[in-house]
Amino acid sequence: MKGLERPTHFLSSVSVEPEIVEAHSASRHWAAPLRRAPSKNVPLFLFITGLTALAVAIHGYHPYAEDGGLYLAGIKKLLHPSLYSFGTGFATVDLRFSLFASIVATIVRISSLSLTQAIFLIHLGTIWMTLYASWLIADRCYWSREACYGATSLLATWLTMPIAGTSLLLMDPYVSARSVSTPCAMLAIAAALDVRRSLDERRSIPWKSVIPVTASLLVAFACHALMAAYALGCLLLLACNCFYDRTKRIVATLGVCLASIVVAFCLELQSSFRPPLYARAAHTREYWFLANWHWYELLGLVAPLLVLALMTKREQRRRVDNVSLLVSMCIAAGVTGILVAVLFAHLDSHSFAVARLQPLRIFQIIYVLMIVALGATLGEHVLKRHWLRWATMFVGLSSIMLFVQRDTFPASGHMEFPWSAPMNSWEEGFEWIQSNTPEDTVFAMDAHYSLMHGEDAQNFRAIAERSPLPDYEKDGGLASIAPDLTYEWVDGERAQLGLDAATDAQRIAMLHGSAAQWIVLSRDAVTQFYCPYTNSAMKVCRLPGN
Repeated sequence: MKGLERPTHFLSSVSVEPEIVEAHSASRHWAAPLRRAPSKNVPLFLFITGLTALAVAIHGYHPYAEDGGLYLAGIKKLLHPSLYSFGTGFATVDLRFSLFASIVATIVRISSLSLTQAIFLIHLGTIWMTLYASWLIADRCYWSREACYGATSLLATWLTMPIAGTSLLLMDPYVSARSVSTPCAMLAIAAALDVRRSLDERRSIPWKSVIPVTASLLVAFACHALMAAYALGCLLLLACNCFYDRTKRIVATLGVCLASIVVAFCLELQSSFRPPLYARAAHTREYWFLANWHWYELLGLVAPLLVLALMTKREQRRRVDNVSLLVSMCIAAGVTGILVAVLFAHLDSHSFAVARLQPLRIFQIIYVLMIVALGATLGEHVLKRHWLRWATMFVGLSSIMLFVQRDTFPASGHMEFPWSAPMNSWEEGFEWIQSNTPEDTVFAMDAHYSLMHGEDAQNFRAIAERSPLPDYEKDGGLASIAPDLTYEWVDGERAQLGLDAATDAQRIAMLHGSAAQWIVLSRDAVTQFYCPYTNSAMKVCRLPGN
C-alpha cells in the first residue's frame, strides 16, 4: 500500500526545527496536530466506495428484519394511510419520536424510486458516510496514511459487531433511524476536533467547523433524538477535556458527569407511576437492566474502557493530542453511562423512565471510536505497507463476520436486493397474504412467531401490509417505549401465546372476542382450518366463520 512514510509522532512527520517544536509545546501545554496534505494515491472517494461495497457484501442486507421492519411499516402507513386500520398505534409509534419515516416517505414521493429502492440506497449511503466519517476522525488523530486505512478498514469489517448487552449493533444490516444518527454523530465529532484545533491556535471562532457540528447534530436529532442526545453528551465531555489546565479539565468533566446523574435522578423521581401491566412490557426488554446481563455482556462494557485506558497511557509522552482527548471523552462517557444504569435502571423501578432511555446506548459511540483507534494502531504499527498482512487481516476478520451473519439469518438470502425474490419461505407467505387478502384483514399468529425456525425475525406487518394482533418480541418493544399501547399489547400477546401448538378448539377459544379473521401457522402445526396457502415453512388459514 503506497503512501507517505510512517512517522512515529505528529511533529516528527514534518520538517520543523527542534527548538521551535520545544517552544511550541512549552507554551501551549499540548502539541496541536499538524495536518498532512490530502492523499495523492487512490482517491478517497473510490476507496470509501469500494470499502462500502465490501462491507455490504460481508454483513448482508435484510430490509424487513428486526427494527428495519418496524420502520418500514411506519413509512408504508405514511405512503398509504389506509393500511393498518387495526392496531394503528403499533405501526406509527416510531412516528412520535422521529422524523425519519417522514423524511424517507418524502424522498419516495418526490423521486421516481420505489420504497425498497430508496431504502437500499439509503443503506448504502449511510454506510458510506459512516466509513467516511471514520476516515475524517482518523485523519485528525494520526499522521500516517496507513493509520487512516487501518481505522476505516477495521470498522468496515466489524460493522455489525454487537455492543455489549445493549441489543445494538454498530450498524444494522437494514435501515433504521440509527443508520442516520450514527454517521451524523461521527461527523460532528470530526468537526468538533477541527473546532478544537482552530481555537488551540488562538484563532477566532471557526464557524466553518461549527456549522458542520451543528448541522450533523440537528439531522441526528431529527432522525433519532435519543442517540443524538448521547452524541451531544460526548461532545460536551470532549469540550471539557480541551481546557489547558488539568484541574479545570477534571472539574468540568466531573461536572458534566454529575449533571447527567442529577438529570437521571430527577427524571426518575418526577415521572408518573406506570400501571402494573406496563412492568410486563418493560421486562420484555431484558437488555434494559444490568441485572439480566451475562458476565460476557458485562465484560463488553469494561473491556473497551480498559483498551482505551491503555491507549491513554501510550499517549502520555505526547502531553495531550486528539487521540488522548477522544479516549478521555469515551472513558468519562462510559463510566457515566454505567453509573446511571446501575443507580436508576432497575427491574423494580416505579416508572422505568431511565431504563427506557437505555443509558448504555452511549457505548455505540465508544465502540466506534475504539475500533477506529485499534484499526489505526494496527495499520500504523503492524500492517504497515505489507499488502499480504492487509489481505490476511481483511479476509480473516471478514470471514468471521460473514459466518456470524449467515448464522443469524440462515433461512434468508444474504443480500435481499429490491429486485430479487425472497428466499425465506415465511417472507414468501407474507407476500402471498399481501396479494391475496383484503387490506383490512386482521391476522393472528403465535406470540413468538419471529423466533420460529426459519422465520429470521422478518416483520409480518411490513411485508404483508396487514394488521396482526400484537406479538411478544417486537410489539412488546413498541409497548415498552409507548406505555399507552400496554393494554392492547397484553390482550393480543396473551391471546396468541402458544397458538401454534394449540388445537383448533383451543385456538378458537383463545381468539374469541379478538379482531382476528385469519391465522398464520407453521407448516408442522396440526389444523383442520381451511388453508389456501402452504409452503415449506408456514401456512395461511382462514378462521371459521370468516
